[in-house]
Amino acid sequence: MNPRTMLLLICGLIVVAPGCGGITLPSADTTPPVVTISQPLTRNVTDYIDYTGRTDAVNSVDIRPRVTGYLVKMPFTEGSEVKKNDLLFEIDPRPYQALLDQAEGQVALNNARLKLAKADNARAKEINKTPGAISTQDLDTYQAKEEEAMAELAASTANLETYKLNREFCEVTSPIDGEVSRYFFTLGNLANQDTTLLTTVVSLDPIYAYFDVDERTLLEIRNAINTGKLELLGPGEIPVMMGLQGEDGYPHKGVVNFVNNRVDPFTGTITLRGLFANPKPETGVRLLSPGLFARVRVPVGQPHAALLVTDRAVGTDQGLKYLYVVDKDNKVRYQRVTLGALQDDGLRVITDGLKADDWVIVTGLQMARPGMTVSPDRQPMPIPAQEAAVHPLESTQPTTPAVNPDKPGDAQSHTNSGGQHPPNKSTPAPVVAPTPQPVLPETDPTPAPPGPVAPVSPPAKSDKP
Repeated sequence: MNPRTMLLLICGLIVVAPGCGGITLPSADTTPPVVTISQPLTRNVTDYIDYTGRTDAVNSVDIRPRVTGYLVKMPFTEGSEVKKNDLLFEIDPRPYQALLDQAEGQVALNNARLKLAKADNARAKEINKTPGAISTQDLDTYQAKEEEAMAELAASTANLETYKLNREFCEVTSPIDGEVSRYFFTLGNLANQDTTLLTTVVSLDPIYAYFDVDERTLLEIRNAINTGKLELLGPGEIPVMMGLQGEDGYPHKGVVNFVNNRVDPFTGTITLRGLFANPKPETGVRLLSPGLFARVRVPVGQPHAALLVTDRAVGTDQGLKYLYVVDKDNKVRYQRVTLGALQDDGLRVITDGLKADDWVIVTGLQMARPGMTVSPDRQPMPIPAQEAAVHPLESTQPTTPAVNPDKPGDAQSHTNSGGQHPPNKSTPAPVVAPTPQPVLPETDPTPAPPGPVAPVSPPAKSDKP
């Protein structure tokens, strides 16, 4: 065959080949997907409702002076714990001490006058025993002077008590046991009576936690108390638990010792108050302080048997909760359920829609659809808290293996224990192999004689890709 003719034939085949429709697509995999199924756990649980609140001091006092004067002493340490009657501030006592001394002198003077008046009155009465020796008017005058001296002594004695109090008020003491704040005024400043705020003192043990409860829960709690489903720890005391930021669960136990007398019509809630102990360890500090954010849990019934599944098995469909259940024919069934409280170990209570012998899909939910046949792998119900303890996260950052630039395959994306992630930006782009070119047969360098050239028809259109 003429080499030129052969070359034209090969080029025609290359042009026509993409539209020949000879490509065969791989058939779809019909193997049922493998999913993990488990039966729900049955155990006793207690119904409860969680709220958020803030801690507050049982006693909180604003320290203000009861006399006016300049500060001369502040013997306490800012932020320390103080006892009742500990000295916090001292106001310059000299003006008040002078007034006190003056009052004591006035009492002594009036006491002497009273003694003289009594003596004069007694002599007048003795003289009156002699008829006509003294007039009745003089007798009345001596009697009035004695009574006047007694009144002046009583008035000066009362003034003395006032000056004593003012002198005592120069020493500003703590009225409660608790923790003192900082100095709001320092030495040399003028403190005005009943006006200037010097510092504050708050009690620490016990401590309150205030939280708001909605109307529906309030009625549930009251009905549970009336029907005996919720036992009181004391007269009107409902058990309550509290957890702080960074704490697991609700380790602090207390009681609800106050319920407000009305429901707020604007929010539909009522304020409750829990009382919690806050002891000081032998070598440490108290844990609770007023103003902390708190998670509050209120039980609404006695322990009862319930079905529980891992919370990741629960799906949401336009606000409705459901589970995928596998029947005896290994077919997936869509099952709507009613959820209860989430337990501390990560299991969710199912109050309605599930039976104890149902097999629930817990792994592979994304591959399951209602009516689909699956290949089940029966396992015990996983408990998230135990899984987290057995397989703790070693690192929150994915690790990137070393890349060998001599191996193009090493530049591809990789996965770690946490799942797939995009390739690192510093990873070089994969090397693209050049498109192979058709190998032409060797031709004779002698040019072929001219002759007619057959026209090449355009490739035929095809509906196949």
